Amino acid sequence: MPEESVDECKPLLTKGIKESQRSKFPNKSLLLAAFATCIGGTFQCGYNISVINAPTMYVQAFINRTWNERYQANISESALTLLWSTIVSIFTLGGLLGVSIGGTLSVKLGRKGTLLTNNFFSLTAALLMGLSSSVRSFELLIIGRFLIGINAGIGLCVEPMFLGEISPTAFRGALGSGTSIFLTVGILSGQVMGLDEVLGKEEFWPYLLSTTCIPAILQLLILPWFPESPRYLFIDKGDEEGCKKALRQLHGLADCDSSLEDIQKEKSNLAGFRAKKPWELFADRSVRWQLLTIIVINMAQQLNGVNAMYFYADYVFLQSGIPIEKTPYATVGTGACECFTALTCGLLIECLGRKVLITGGYILMSICCILFTLTLAFQNVSPVFPYLSVACVFAFVLSFGLGPGGVTNILNNELFTQNARPAAFMIAGTVNWLSFFLVGLLFPFIVIGLQHYCFLVFFVVCSSVAVYILLVVPETKNKTFVEIQNEFKSTRKASTSDGSGATLLSTCL
Repeated sequence: MPEESVDECKPLLTKGIKESQRSKFPNKSLLLAAFATCIGGTFQCGYNISVINAPTMYVQAFINRTWNERYQANISESALTLLWSTIVSIFTLGGLLGVSIGGTLSVKLGRKGTLLTNNFFSLTAALLMGLSSSVRSFELLIIGRFLIGINAGIGLCVEPMFLGEISPTAFRGALGSGTSIFLTVGILSGQVMGLDEVLGKEEFWPYLLSTTCIPAILQLLILPWFPESPRYLFIDKGDEEGCKKALRQLHGLADCDSSLEDIQKEKSNLAGFRAKKPWELFADRSVRWQLLTIIVINMAQQLNGVNAMYFYADYVFLQSGIPIEKTPYATVGTGACECFTALTCGLLIECLGRKVLITGGYILMSICCILFTLTLAFQNVSPVFPYLSVACVFAFVLSFGLGPGGVTNILNNELFTQNARPAAFMIAGTVNWLSFFLVGLLFPFIVIGLQHYCFLVFFVVCSSVAVYILLVVPETKNKTFVEIQNEFKSTRKASTSDGSGATLLSTCL
């Protein structure tokens, strides 16, 4: 793509941004479309991550009864552990498969079409998990968890892409944060639904797991009333009239012209380019820094220690004097805390910018890792240290939700143009889910080996990522996708013009 044509677009693009900022609030139609997208997307992922925790003992008892009925013998402890671990962890494998096909489906079926089709996996999973107890088949649980994992993987891949493409530039960050907001709301909803007062009793666990059909039904009822992504219609399908109609419905008449101009300029810059495959991105030097960035931030999102903090939360709550039967409510408190910070991130992101929030979040998490390690080390020295540990748990969760939890998916969307975005989301999602699986696999061994000093490892991760973002990633607030690409090009030009040493760095990266 000629760089001169990109530079010629800057005045028009800047004008488009200013015009779109005349609207102080998003169109109501756009907000409802975003809700319908998120409720059947990342909400499902968060809900199914947390909802499986409450019925652990009941499902294990069901497996034991079923095994006894089949083979007239109790299941061995090792076999029970294996089956339960399979039920929990196969969700991750399903998610990995989901992200690996999500980008391709989003090109073939469209963003909206993929999201609607994705509900097939959710509804089928809900049916299988709901019937598992009555038909005495724990295999249905395994299949159901795998299918809902596929649903979560596709949702995490396509939802932020769709939100970024239907949003005006001025509201892209705020609406894009819906991904993290609904993810945390899903986690919190799963925790609440698992309480004894709701569906947490033994006889209700099949209904608890099958409630995953509710968000799917809501999306199927609401999302069809809204159009496909305007960028997909114009750039991928060449449907200019469909794009204009979609913009009028989603953005309103005031912002329609400036949004259309922005899309037209991006289309002209991508003339002759087809949608890229994931392996083609690795060979494309023009997006190498962007690709490295999404790999780093998505890996760090899982390896930063937030899962370890939740692992230690119950122990810390018990040490601070909270009765064991009340710890689920304290855990709900941490979920509510993360949900609140995700919402706060959505409110601040267009004011402070992406870079400030994600860098500040990782810096605060680094500090919390050090303090939490110290408070755990001196847990028995003074009665005040258990309470300081509780404060560290909440501070860490707050820092994660305010920065990395809320901004990562937005950057995944903003660092690429239309032809590279589906492949980029497939790569980012694969890295994210593989890291999630890696944490689940290795974390118990890390805890056994390092105990509470494992948070020093997470300190290294958080501080390193903060430095990387500070030095490499540009601010993307209020910038079009083409302008963001130009910033990375400027960085690459600067690195290659500083002599042989800088050229070597650029070549290696």
